[in-house]
Amino acid sequence: MRFWLPAGILAAWLVMALAAQFLPLTPNAIELPQILASPSATSWLGHDDLGRQIADRLLIGACTSLLVSVWVVGLSLLVGTLFGTSTAYHGGWWDKLAVQLVDIFLAFPGILLAIALAGLLGPGIDNVVIALTTVGWVGYARLSRAQVLSLKHREHVQAAEALGSSRWCIMRRHLLPLMAAPLIVEATFGVAAVVIAEAGLSFLGLGVQPPQASWGAMIRDGSRYMLVAPHMVLAPGVAIFAVVLSINLLGDRLRDKLDTKMTAKTGTPS
Repeated sequence: MRFWLPAGILAAWLVMALAAQFLPLTPNAIELPQILASPSATSWLGHDDLGRQIADRLLIGACTSLLVSVWVVGLSLLVGTLFGTSTAYHGGWWDKLAVQLVDIFLAFPGILLAIALAGLLGPGIDNVVIALTTVGWVGYARLSRAQVLSLKHREHVQAAEALGSSRWCIMRRHLLPLMAAPLIVEATFGVAAVVIAEAGLSFLGLGVQPPQASWGAMIRDGSRYMLVAPHMVLAPGVAIFAVVLSINLLGDRLRDKLDTKMTAKTGTPS
């Protein structure tokens, strides 16, 4: 149950995001008689302050969060891994300069730096991806650098160097496959962080802009009517909570599965 429940929630998130592209939804249709209407048999999640269907906007918000998460985590993983792997393998002054650059980025709180960048670039989903990627690549760079420093002196890497293999070939064939497990786990937790960050930026008005739906923007709109229409906040809030918690639970399980040291210590098969 501990595994299937979060897996089912994430599967529902993916289905919602994909189905939103094909279903005949009307997330921006204003129905004045239904303003702040509570959930009913015809409208399961009720209506917002403009009479729009919260269920339809929740589906579109799922698509927005998934799109931003995939782009940010994918770009951050690519940039950070290439940067950390290449600098750690080459070593020397290049690696020292890279460490200083990473330390500079880590000196700023990530979400505050993302807010500053989003404010400078302006609101919009593209700028949110750029801002979060600028912040997110550092963790992957630091992790990949630490992995390379522990792997580049192993016998199979030294043998490949002695045989005249190029540095790019060694990194691609002998280093990256051994680094895949911790990077996958880091990327899994990164998805949860991006979902929260995108919702936070949209809540502040720096993310997607009206009338486009986002879970964070829905919470912002509903925060003014919490006493008279709490369903406006509960629906997107529960969605964010369920998705982030499920990702973290699956990330913990994946980390235990891929952690060969823990597997060997407990004596259970991988």
